[in-house]
Formats: sequence, structure tokens, C-alpha cells
Amino acid sequence: MTFNEALATRINELLKEKDMTQYRLAMNSGVVAQSIDNIRRQRNKTNAVNIVFQIAQGFGMTLKEFFDSPLFDIENITD
Repeated sequence: MTFNEALATRINELLKEKDMTQYRLAMNSGVVAQSIDNIRRQRNKTNAVNIVFQIAQGFGMTLKEFFDSPLFDIENITD
């Protein structure tokens, strides 16, 4: 499975699990619905997460390890 396939699959899983529409996700997240749709349909060959994934790989770590920092706690992110 490619990274983009995994990303699309995870978003689809969470939409179903939380009984949420793509539109509601867009409204809640502030991400344009078309951008979410492009990710879900794997129309984007690269995105910011792909770049972070590659950086994490450069450090020899997983995305989970990369983001496992208090810096990424929701109360510490302002935008």
C-alpha cells in the first residue's frame, strides 16, 4: 500500500467510524472540501504529509515516532 493509499484509507475509516461526512470534516478542520476529496481519491501525488514522512525516514523513524512530542499536543499548536 502506498502512503497516499494509506492516508486515503485512514480518512475514509475515520469518516465512517465517526459517522461524519466529508463536508463536516472540512467544516471542522478548516481544510477545503476539495482538498480532502483530492486526498481521498488519491489525486495528489504528493502532499505535506508525504514530505514529513520522507523527513522522518531520513531520521530513521516512523511518523508516529516523529510526532511523539509534546510540541504536537493540540494545546501547543496555534494554527
